[in-house]
Amino acid sequence: MLKTASKVIYKAFGMNILSEIPLPELPQMSVPDNQADIMIEHADLTTIWSIFAVKTGNFIIKKKFILFKIENTAIFSVHEGKKIIVSPMKGADPDQVRLYVLGTCLGAILIQRRILPLHGSAVAIDGKAYAFIGESGAGKSTLASAFLNRGYQLLTDDVVAVPFSQDENIPYVTPAYPQQKLWQESLELFGMTAGHYRPIFQRETKFTVPVASKFQPEPMPLAGIFVLVKTNNNGIEVSAIEGLAKLQTLFLHTYCNFLIPHYGLMDWHFRVTSNLADQVQVLQICRPTAGFTASRMADSILFKLKGDNNYEISRYSNE
Repeated sequence: MLKTASKVIYKAFGMNILSEIPLPELPQMSVPDNQADIMIEHADLTTIWSIFAVKTGNFIIKKKFILFKIENTAIFSVHEGKKIIVSPMKGADPDQVRLYVLGTCLGAILIQRRILPLHGSAVAIDGKAYAFIGESGAGKSTLASAFLNRGYQLLTDDVVAVPFSQDENIPYVTPAYPQQKLWQESLELFGMTAGHYRPIFQRETKFTVPVASKFQPEPMPLAGIFVLVKTNNNGIEVSAIEGLAKLQTLFLHTYCNFLIPHYGLMDWHFRVTSNLADQVQVLQICRPTAGFTASRMADSILFKLKGDNNYEISRYSNE
């Protein structure tokens, strides 16, 4: 059962979140309630769902709100970038409910607020942010862990929020919260014991890994984006993505991108990603499907950033 408590203010993606649902993943803030940017409330949404969902699927997208249902978990409503309402189902796993609050719901909030959310992880390297994006299972979080093991800091895992500074129009990454999600295989390859961490929800082999000591709490200018792709090749290959392919790549890896056309935001997305593409290198890093290559990929990326600034195609032997 999802417990409710007195409202607490948390911090994520540069926003103050006033929630009556405990969110232990997020750092708490000591600020007045009237400084909250987002409200998270617990309420019964079954009636409104029955009204709207007669002839529709699991997502109902209206101008002012999004309503969606996850079977055996909850009904969620996200309003105008300001409010999330959660209606858990009987017997729902609280961890799984929070997973959707911190994922899909906050991703929708960012889009409603016209903040670009990319699907990936980001780390801070020498005062700048570098994002790793890609399909699910591409190894984004595992690659970020390889950087953390080298002494770098995590900015965000799963959703990379990219606002632009108002004065200079520079893209930034705003920190999410000090936690990663890693599969058991990745934990074992890093010499970590799965029994020391909580599954993200019941019977799952993906675990939440606190990284408070390796977390960067301040925004960082976004200096590069690496797109992770699995291939059948034996080595690691890094190459630049140019022209319209940049924009296509950024749309493909926008978190909750199915919301963009429904909100009539294709022009907005084109403008913001064009601006981003003009300022930031977008590189594709191809990795072998088999084998643990996160450490080699981290080495390859650091070599690119520190030793080879022309961004020509480079190959790194996997031998």
